[in-house]
Amino acid sequence: MSTDAVGAEAFLAALTTAAPAPPADTRVPDGVWHLLTALYEELPGPVADGWARAVHGALRAGPPAGGLWAVHAWQAGTVLPLLATAWPDDASGAVADLAALHRAATRAPVAYDSWQTALRPVLLRVYGAAYDHRSAYAEAHTNARSYALAHGHTPAEADAYGHRYAGLSTDANAASFAEAHARAVGDALALAYAGDRAEPYAATYPAAQVRAVVRALERPAPPAPADAAGTGTAGEPQPAVTLAHGLTDVLRLHRDPRGAGGDTEAPVDVPAAPAR
Repeated sequence: MSTDAVGAEAFLAALTTAAPAPPADTRVPDGVWHLLTALYEELPGPVADGWARAVHGALRAGPPAGGLWAVHAWQAGTVLPLLATAWPDDASGAVADLAALHRAATRAPVAYDSWQTALRPVLLRVYGAAYDHRSAYAEAHTNARSYALAHGHTPAEADAYGHRYAGLSTDANAASFAEAHARAVGDALALAYAGDRAEPYAATYPAAQVRAVVRALERPAPPAPADAAGTGTAGEPQPAVTLAHGLTDVLRLHRDPRGAGGDTEAPVDVPAAPAR
């Protein structure tokens, strides 16, 4: 077996087991390993291994970009455009504002206060959308209905009571869930992004953030079962597939103008979101 093939198999094994770090001979850009393991876990079975080999090939194309350049390029080029498409009612422009900040960060560091302001509204919506409203509502309705029946209400009265209780409790729990995560993740992310360092970014649990984005994009209408290409019956790529391919595109660039010693304001190629 060739050295390249051995390296690819070791890389795949590390992804499969969600190893804490990539193989020693694999040069992964700062902050990206946790994104890769989470995306591999989210991909449909027929897609995951082929994607992993494509990523390994992209990583061999050149030296990794320094700092969190790859993270910013992926957020600006894939993650936030997907959220913008999913949320056409974003009248405040919060998603577009955060995408612009990530694009700016591919050229030069951005201050903590700017990150903190831009991250909060997007994180609130991501975690609010990621909350499993459907299951929470169904469970709350069932429990409240059973309670009402046990206390002498008719089935119709118990059902109505169950819906009232489920609506109030689910909305309140979703709001609390979103607020707690936005607070915990937002400040930590702002610090990591402002410092442009891998260690603080890893401490924000990037894999959990990937899963939250995937859930937010899937709900309230989960995609149809995937075929071998990772698409549903209507040919729509699953969110995880689009996110994964977008990260592969970033890894193929391997260019960080901030560390090149030249003009840090020069144009930079941030890949556009793959077509859905």
